[in-house]
This record gives sequence, C-alpha cells and structure tokens, in this order.
Amino acid sequence: ELYNDLLLKVDEVAERILTLGHSPNHNYSDYKKTSKIAESTKVSDGITAVKEILNSFQTVILLQRELLSLSDEAGDEGTNALMSDYIRMQEKLVWMYSAFLNKQ
Repeated sequence: ELYNDLLLKVDEVAERILTLGHSPNHNYSDYKKTSKIAESTKVSDGITAVKEILNSFQTVILLQRELLSLSDEAGDEGTNALMSDYIRMQEKLVWMYSAFLNKQ
C-alpha cells in the first residue's frame, strides 16, 4: 500500500515538473543518485522495518517542507497545494507509526 501510494506521488510530482516546463528524473539510476533516503536491506524484523519506514517519512517530510518554502517564494500555488496535501497525509502516517512503536 505504501509503495503504491508513493509511486503515485512520484508520478504526480513528475507531471508537475513537466507542467512547469522542466524535465524530471525518469529512471531508477537518476533517482538513486539524488535520493536522500538510504535503501533498506536485509530487514527481517517488523519493528526494525517500521522504524526505517518512520525515519524515511520524516526525511521526506523535511524535504517536502523545503520544496513548499521554495514554491511559496516562487508563487507556485499548484506545487504548494500538492506538497501541503502530501505533508498532511504523511504527518498522519508518522503519528500512527510512532504510536505503534511507543506501544512496543
């Protein structure tokens, strides 16, 4: 579910970049070079997986806030709306995952 949701978001951001007249990254190697989130490997324990997901979402939210600030300075309401929606949804996920981990 998370994977599919993030795929949709990546596609929406790419469409937004195209709408603004620029060219988005469009292959895995480009994404891997510019990514701020390390790939998780060899995670077999559920709690560790949730912690890594939580850390990844926290990083994504920080980056989205930076983009929101830049788009606000540029007067780009479309990107502002997109990032605001993403941040709101992902903050809820961070809250839920944090609550789950605090019960463990």
